[in-house]
Amino acid sequence: MDELSPVDKFYKWHAAEMKDLEENGPKKRRGRKPSKKQYFTYITDKAIIAYNFEPSWAKRNKVFREFINYPFNKLVENIYYTFRFSYFDVPYEDIKSEVVAFLTEKIGKFKEGKGKAFSYFSIVAKNYLIIQNNANYAKMKQRTTLNVVDEKRNIDGEQSMSDHQESLRDFTDQWCIWYDENLNRVFSNRRDIIVADTILELFRMRDNIENFNKKALYILIRERTQLKTQNITKVINVMKRDYEKMYRVYSKSGHIVSAYNLPDLNQ
Repeated sequence: MDELSPVDKFYKWHAAEMKDLEENGPKKRRGRKPSKKQYFTYITDKAIIAYNFEPSWAKRNKVFREFINYPFNKLVENIYYTFRFSYFDVPYEDIKSEVVAFLTEKIGKFKEGKGKAFSYFSIVAKNYLIIQNNANYAKMKQRTTLNVVDEKRNIDGEQSMSDHQESLRDFTDQWCIWYDENLNRVFSNRRDIIVADTILELFRMRDNIENFNKKALYILIRERTQLKTQNITKVINVMKRDYEKMYRVYSKSGHIVSAYNLPDLNQ
């Protein structure tokens, strides 16, 4: 007897899961009780994983159509209206279709065991919309008169700012590497390590999310970690302290020095 394909296994599991839910009711899950019906669930996660491992395009299309397409569309819809992207001059349905197509293109990059699919694809969709929104804004600015802008330019100041930004970018890249290698040394609690790893991932993606406000970033971290704000804040404060200590030395020497070899800032 031939072994079932990944999608066939998913449908078999799904049938058993639905029967169990019908007979025994929903399983009690950790975390806050959802305030409304969820459209992107653990079933969506399993469908995406099955889709990625399935060699048959016909079966992939079937599971995508039945279990992934709607969650993707709903996710994009919620992100678009939550963050109020305002520099698009095409109909919303066209924007949604474009982002869903982009998510589909990136679906193979989601790996089982690397967090929840909802968090991953939320980041992908937000980043894509930010990039497109910023590009549209840049085009809009190009249409304005440049004479006034040129008269007010401070070339020396712009160069100084550019040098500082380049230095900060290089330091942050190196800091992410150092912190990633020392996570288990900085934090001993598994929960804190998960939060720190999530924050590091946001740092690595910072070029695409630099326009997010503080509240939005906290929401994003909570989505990925399923932890409370106070747990996240504690880790952020430690990482912020180390970042500032290490950058103070880097800005003078050009070298990364371990936070453990540096005194506290208030000393």
